Amino acid sequence: MQQLTIFMDIESSRSYIDELYSSEPSKTLEALVTLKNSVIGSNRQKSSVIQQGIVPRLLQLMSDETLDPNIRLEATITIGSLAKGTAENVSSLVEQGAASALVELLRTVTLGTKLVEASLCALRSIFLHPPAPVTALPVDMRLLSKLTQIAREGSPTARTCVVRILSIWCGGPVEQEALCAAGACGAAAALLASRTSPPPARALPALDLLAAMCFENTSVSQVALNTRHGDKTIPELLTFLVSRDKPLPVAMGAARCLTFMHRAGALPPDDNRVVFGALPCLARLCTKDMPEDIRATAAETLAYLAEVDTSLQRLAAISNHLMSSLADIVNCPSAAAKQGAFKCFASLGANDEDIRKKIIETHGLMVHVVNGMNNPEPTVRLAAVRCLHSLSRSVQQLRTTFQDHAVWKPLMQLLNDSPGTELLTVGSSTLCNLLLEFSPAKEPMLDQGAVEMLCNLTKRPEAALRLNGIWALMNMAFQAEQKVKQRILSCLGTEQMFRLLGDSDTRVIMKTLGLLRNLLSTRQHIDAIMSEYSSQVMQAVIVVLEGSYPAEVKEQALCILGNIGDGEKAKDLIMANEDVLRKLVDYLAHPESKLQEAALFVANNLVWRGEAGAAARQARLAELGVLRALKLLYARQDAAHLHDKYVRTHTHAHTYTHAELSVLRALKLLYARQDAAHLHDKVTTALAQFNEFT
Repeated sequence: MQQLTIFMDIESSRSYIDELYSSEPSKTLEALVTLKNSVIGSNRQKSSVIQQGIVPRLLQLMSDETLDPNIRLEATITIGSLAKGTAENVSSLVEQGAASALVELLRTVTLGTKLVEASLCALRSIFLHPPAPVTALPVDMRLLSKLTQIAREGSPTARTCVVRILSIWCGGPVEQEALCAAGACGAAAALLASRTSPPPARALPALDLLAAMCFENTSVSQVALNTRHGDKTIPELLTFLVSRDKPLPVAMGAARCLTFMHRAGALPPDDNRVVFGALPCLARLCTKDMPEDIRATAAETLAYLAEVDTSLQRLAAISNHLMSSLADIVNCPSAAAKQGAFKCFASLGANDEDIRKKIIETHGLMVHVVNGMNNPEPTVRLAAVRCLHSLSRSVQQLRTTFQDHAVWKPLMQLLNDSPGTELLTVGSSTLCNLLLEFSPAKEPMLDQGAVEMLCNLTKRPEAALRLNGIWALMNMAFQAEQKVKQRILSCLGTEQMFRLLGDSDTRVIMKTLGLLRNLLSTRQHIDAIMSEYSSQVMQAVIVVLEGSYPAEVKEQALCILGNIGDGEKAKDLIMANEDVLRKLVDYLAHPESKLQEAALFVANNLVWRGEAGAAARQARLAELGVLRALKLLYARQDAAHLHDKYVRTHTHAHTYTHAELSVLRALKLLYARQDAAHLHDKVTTALAQFNEFT
């Protein structure tokens, strides 16, 4: 029945549609007016006109500079009306080139004409339907300068239209920099300036544009910081707009802009416009008497504002009963509200144990977190896991609240259910905390296949996932039972371990060595593991010691050798490897004190008196030069004595000659090496084990 109605409408309008193709301008204009009037307010008529294939003719009439300006205007208005139809209508217009044609029209049309306004209205209507055809608007400085000029000097409608278009178009650093260079900051400031308060219809697009330009862009935010309109800078204009008497969407938009400028580095965390402007405004907009959509946006924005700064987290936590407001937002039905609340809880609890305790004590929160991880909306699940990750940094909560609510169950279920990369990254970061040795969740998670899942993570192409996988395995292996360690080694495999030691991310290499170090702890475990994996472990250590790795990586490899040297039988594997022993001598003479100390740890475990075979090991090490290297270390300046001498000199001297100042500077350099005395003691301890030396 509907198809028949559309057919009848098309047929009844056939006469004026035909006139669109007339060679007589007057008939064409009359047909355009009739067509325009027929589609206004009727999505059905819009659809029928598009289906009839009239759009290309309208675009032709709109773009032809030789035609009567009124014809071009009416054609443009009609396109704009069609763009206010359904999403399918807009998609069809974009496919037929309407957005590109409107942009080309804006290149050539004279400023201040009705055609400019009509084309901007039409383009805005198209851009408001996601996904916006942003590629239709190129990064063309001449065109962008023209558009920002309209934003400053055009009619009220043209100004709001062009700013809305640009706010949607600004999706990354290239667009941000181009708009900034074209003067968009000044245009936004002009729209925000007012003796009383700018009307929301004018202010909101300008605030959205400013936020889009400043987001994660330091240089643009710095320009915005210094941009003035009249006697006020943009931050001053924004601070005026966050006050209680302003419309809620305007206050929200202004607080977002201040937030983005702060996070981009233009405003420090202790700036009054952040501390007394953005933060209290966002906390107020989270309260129960605000509309749900405002509360959702405010919570998410506040989460971003306080995400990395402990002082802002502490201030927010005591602002306007925020904890109870967020707990209430979690109960809201919309996914956006739940997501915003969880993100805000996550940010507030990121660094401060007292805040985490306050969050945990919020009535029913952990139940909401567990429910959030089971929510059908992916964004809510991700935000709930972020909240859990933040709270999992608390040792106390790992032992109590997390165990009471068995949070590991829904988390493991999520991670085993083919999650997206972002959720997998946050979730596996949470696992790293849940698998610490004091966490009661460790044992049941092992039973649920945590080892296998984490080993698979180490094979992922994403560095963050490889890091989380190996980090969690390292935590799992710490003070673990031998069967757990064997399970990790068996599942991970030595080939994969070697691949991880060659990873492009140094952090992955460090955690892989940390895993090996944790596996090779406790004498029984060391001997058992080395009896099965000795060649692979020794090869891994040699690869690192011979490779071009940073000092902290080589230090970990030496510490693994030290652990092996603590084994009852495993130390013989080191003694049988002359290559390793010669490297030990080299590292005892290394200029890096941390490597010297790690090498001393190895030497001490190998020569310790009272253990079976100690005398033979001492003789072998002395033969290879270990004793000589230790004596050279011992013969160096008495670091502790020089340290004390400097303290006395520095305390009692008041005025110095030039020569004395030189000596004082040298003493200060020695004093700066606070590890020197500590290292000296370790050398003494190692030498004391050698029978020959004593």
